[in-house]
Amino acid sequence: MMRKVARKVGKYEVGRTIGEGTFAKVKFARNMETGESVAIKVMAKSTILKNKMVDQIKREISIMKIVRHPYIVRLHEVLAGRTKIYIILEFVTGGELFDRIVHQGRLKEHEARRYFQQLIDAVDHCHSKGVYHRDLKPENLLLDAAGNLKVSDFGLSALPQDGVGLLHTTCGTPNYVAPEVLSHQGYDGAAADIWSCGVILYVLMAGYLPFDETDLPTLYKKINAAEFSCPFWFSPEAKALVDKILTPHPKERIRINGIRRDPWFRRNYVPVKHTEEVEVNLDDIRAVFDDIEDQYVAEKSECSDTGPLLMNAFEMITLSQGLNLSALFDRHQDYIKRQTRFLSRRPAKDIISSVEAVAVSLGLKVHTRGYKVRAFLNVPLFSTRLEGMSANKTGHLAVVLEIYEVAPSLFMVDVRKASGETLEYHKFYKSFCAKLEDIIWKPAEGANSNLLRTITC
Repeated sequence: MMRKVARKVGKYEVGRTIGEGTFAKVKFARNMETGESVAIKVMAKSTILKNKMVDQIKREISIMKIVRHPYIVRLHEVLAGRTKIYIILEFVTGGELFDRIVHQGRLKEHEARRYFQQLIDAVDHCHSKGVYHRDLKPENLLLDAAGNLKVSDFGLSALPQDGVGLLHTTCGTPNYVAPEVLSHQGYDGAAADIWSCGVILYVLMAGYLPFDETDLPTLYKKINAAEFSCPFWFSPEAKALVDKILTPHPKERIRINGIRRDPWFRRNYVPVKHTEEVEVNLDDIRAVFDDIEDQYVAEKSECSDTGPLLMNAFEMITLSQGLNLSALFDRHQDYIKRQTRFLSRRPAKDIISSVEAVAVSLGLKVHTRGYKVRAFLNVPLFSTRLEGMSANKTGHLAVVLEIYEVAPSLFMVDVRKASGETLEYHKFYKSFCAKLEDIIWKPAEGANSNLLRTITC
């Protein structure tokens, strides 16, 4: 029997795929010199060029190299092959902090404080390097095997620019964004990050968001006014700190130095031992990216049969992962995905009738948006909106559901939250799928690889 030859990239032996999105694959690998486990993010140069992502990816990689810290996902190195770029990253095995909240609800105050202390340490280090994350949220906070925090996903981060004091790009996740970011008049990146840290602290201790409305205008109004209330189980000291952070005027908002002096924050605080790195050299990153365009043009002229890039069905199913670094931890464990989708081999009309019947049984109103007899892969056959009260009767929940035909007799049902609390949405989705068990297709072991080989749009 022929033994399978292990694939190697530099000094790394490459193993299974642990994450896959539209623009990249993430593979488990092992450093053959040290035995250390790593994650390798693999990106095709042609894809980077076609989607005009050179500057964005170069910025994200450069930032991760600059902000080396025990509580930040570590970038080891960047390698380049003839057609691909390999980003070697720390392999984080503990999952997302977001998933822990989804599974067990709010954290005990001492647990929330420990994660918040580590978050502040990481963010303070970023700011000391002139880097502002601008998309801090529990989904971008990973946990290592020891349960320590690892900040990830620097795709929206900003680097300092000479002569520029304020940032002007409105970005981030609405529920976590600071009021001044919404004003379009320029903002201090450090103060905006601190606001997001305050929202995260609230979510860790409450189990839900301080600002969460069914429409963006109302949400922004409440954020601008810092209109929120702390639940009764917050200790007076914790509530006082949250109030100082979630202050709408950035000049009045507490800074990191003030947070570090706060009595509640200092309780059981153990500063991380961090050895300052030597001066960072970004020449290797420039070398990898600067020749992408020339090399791509040369390869296109050599390969006349090279057609346009195609997205297979599996890439479509995992579309929303994109470049999110949260795919770096081991996906074999039980966790709740935000990409809430499932496959079905039942006829489209059966799926639609089952979905509508289950929605009604759950007390939701069904608003059908449209049904198309013919469809392409990126156009839904069917779209509907489901609305009703959340399970705990605390607010309005709206869900958008779309059905795509990804292959003959194979349909993808995409379900996503339109409004309401994220944690309540995941509880709904679990109940929803339980009642649709007879139409959900669960491929046998190894079927996903066959799907990849046989289905192409």
